[in-house]
Amino acid sequence: MRATITLGALGAIALAGAAQATPFQGFSFDSMGNMGDGETIRMYVDLDAGSRIDAVFGNSVGDLSIQVNGGSFFQHALGGPTSTAINSAFFPLAPSLEWDSYVTIGALYADGTPFGNNALLDIGIDWTSFNSGGELATNNGSWFVTPVDAQGAEQGGRVLIGQFTVIGGAGAGGEAFGDLIGQISLQGKDSNGDTWQELGVTWVPAPGAMALLGLAGLAGRRRRR
Repeated sequence: MRATITLGALGAIALAGAAQATPFQGFSFDSMGNMGDGETIRMYVDLDAGSRIDAVFGNSVGDLSIQVNGGSFFQHALGGPTSTAINSAFFPLAPSLEWDSYVTIGALYADGTPFGNNALLDIGIDWTSFNSGGELATNNGSWFVTPVDAQGAEQGGRVLIGQFTVIGGAGAGGEAFGDLIGQISLQGKDSNGDTWQELGVTWVPAPGAMALLGLAGLAGRRRRR
């Protein structure tokens, strides 16, 4: 059974300067259930209407880290770290490929579903750990699309940025999303075509995951630019 959980952002890294509104509204998670290889979670960024995401990244201001609380990511041998490696034509022969763990912007598969094509690119990310089921991390890398690529635009107020199938998570809070912890930075365009960024934003995990991260000491005000 699919369930959606919406969460606000917690603990963006605070920088000097005047705060300005951005279209970023937090995160939402679709729990797709367990298809035999772990609990599958689709992660979305929630945005104001008419906005888009062009890049998910980590840098010296805010590292990117996505990991499992007490478990690992399912990685299919025929898949890859991004949606451009997920060939939906293989699903009849390898059904579990559909539930591989990977990152994206908008598009589910290599064919671009639900868009006409998939123009996702990446730079500066060492995928070795993630491809082995471990943490996805970088302080100088990104997956991204160009501002003219349709897949970055919000649909129904959100943009898909990853699918993660969790094996052996701690089950924090009784929800699959509670096993997914981390921090990312985002860049895109608002409805006026102006560039926006959110640096070092993290979703609010279940209490067990919060204890693991010690988020009480990390909470700060969000940066809006």
